[in-house]
Amino acid sequence: MATNTTSVRSSRSEVFRAVLPEEVSEILGVGFDEDSVEELIEILRALDDPPRVRLLAAESVLKWLRSDFVLASTAADLIAAETLSVRTTDEPFENMLVVTDEEVVSVVPAGETVAGLVSDDSEFVDATRNRWASAWETGEEFGLRTPAHSQVADSLTAEFGADVESDFEEMVGALATTRSAESSLDEVDVSVLVAAKHEEMLYDVSKWGERVGVASKATFSRAKNHLEERGLIETEKVPIDVGRPRQRLLLGDERLREADAEELVSVATSLLSTTGS
Repeated sequence: MATNTTSVRSSRSEVFRAVLPEEVSEILGVGFDEDSVEELIEILRALDDPPRVRLLAAESVLKWLRSDFVLASTAADLIAAETLSVRTTDEPFENMLVVTDEEVVSVVPAGETVAGLVSDDSEFVDATRNRWASAWETGEEFGLRTPAHSQVADSLTAEFGADVESDFEEMVGALATTRSAESSLDEVDVSVLVAAKHEEMLYDVSKWGERVGVASKATFSRAKNHLEERGLIETEKVPIDVGRPRQRLLLGDERLREADAEELVSVATSLLSTTGS
């Protein structure tokens, strides 16, 4: 006999964990909003044996994902591991759905709670799955154009050492927690500040960033100029055998030099706000 149940939780992640049985190997996620995409990615990242997820979402939501370096680089890891794939479609989404072979879950946010409305009626499940599987087949693949988190971490360690990689991880983690606070920093600013903390060359960090896919050398140069104009970093010229001197990056404010890596983001954000970022 078909059943319909409701699971009411305090967050999307709790609903996802409650309604997804461990034996599910593949899921079709339909019409997720930004908060749900974030929760899904964090859940998949934490699972030892995650299901394969096909995520069909509005282009605006996937563009938002791509704009968030921290989240997008984690998603890129999941894509590389063939845990996650993402596509966009022009079809309208009436509901936010999680579809498996056995059930359909409609995710309904309501203020501070979220409900998962579950149906295992076989005809309904088949019809829903067939509809959105068809939309998936005709949907457009969406490229994140963001390097995988593991690739960034491994290349930083190889290029600059474990201490630089560790500080970058601390700062990127702090950057993730300040998204709602509208931090004026991004992943390129963080890379430049980490390089300045360790007195690395602008040439080296921008070359690394372009090679691994964080941003172009020109973008790194603009970030350096912006942070230097605001007094957050300084540069000193280092002669080389052939060509123009290169620039060594240094932290330019005593408050930054005294801060540990985790504090650097909040201190830098505060300094930018007071100097007109």
